[in-house]
Amino acid sequence: MGIKRGTTLAAVAVAVALTATACGGDDTKAGAAKPAGAAAAAPASGSDYGSDYGAGSAAGSGAKAAGQLAVAQNDTAGPVLTDSAGLTLYRFDKDTAKPPKSNCEGDCAGTWPVVAAGDATAAAGMDPALLGEVVRGDGSKQLTVAGWPVYRYAKDTKAGDLNGQGVGGTWFAFAPDGKKAAKAAAAPQAQDAQGTQGAQAARGALTVAKDPKLGDHIVDGNGMTVYRFKKDTAWPMASNCTGDCAAKWPVVPPVDKADAKGIVEKGFSVLDRPDGKKQQAIDCWPVYTFTGDKKAGDINGQGVGGTWYAVSPDGKLITTS
Repeated sequence: MGIKRGTTLAAVAVAVALTATACGGDDTKAGAAKPAGAAAAAPASGSDYGSDYGAGSAAGSGAKAAGQLAVAQNDTAGPVLTDSAGLTLYRFDKDTAKPPKSNCEGDCAGTWPVVAAGDATAAAGMDPALLGEVVRGDGSKQLTVAGWPVYRYAKDTKAGDLNGQGVGGTWFAFAPDGKKAAKAAAAPQAQDAQGTQGAQAARGALTVAKDPKLGDHIVDGNGMTVYRFKKDTAWPMASNCTGDCAAKWPVVPPVDKADAKGIVEKGFSVLDRPDGKKQQAIDCWPVYTFTGDKKAGDINGQGVGGTWYAVSPDGKLITTS
């Protein structure tokens, strides 16, 4: 699937010739993309939010558009869709998708503010054809994903909140494909002597997540942040993280291009390491995760030692935060 670095000078020369047009250039992201300013919090209600609805004002004409959609990794629900401010987007089981129709009006729409149509861009790796709109009873237009009307939740007040998941057994966050967000059963995390189980857990995919500080950045199949090491080289492609370093910064094993959503394909290759392991490279740079990150969404490795940084979807270092 990509270019392999040989262990002899002749093999290195071949690798150099093969990658000349794919690698090189600026490797630093000038500044991480920042999410738009946080949307105003929806009115809180005196309800305990345990039923389908809660008390609150009707949505009216003040519905807010979603802007640039993003995919956020959640340790309980897996990947979920968010708006440009990082607020989770939800769907309602009592609505219909074929044909699209909202059954959330009045007090329901106060607790679950509708997301206006007209200003929404698909998240990286998401099929833009999933986005649509439906005309509500008051004549306003509401965003749909895979035909399902889209809402926010009044009790989500900051990026990353997921307080609406499962409310009343009818409200669920959107997965990027328009289905209900639900995390698949976790693969075994314990590593054997060769670390093969941990490698299998991370092997599933690479995708793009959004962080309030970093903006769009690459995560592995478990939602763990992916990093680059400034002491590595892309020309020739080589890792300078071995021994204790590699134990602290586990290599990302090879990932099929089909499972790399929203990530640059240039220089998407595999490095044969001196320790015999194979390592994924993005834009010809070897990539890693960090043992100091304990759950999906952690960015504890960012800036460590002035040499470790998260990676943007185009393979560049994200050096600002």
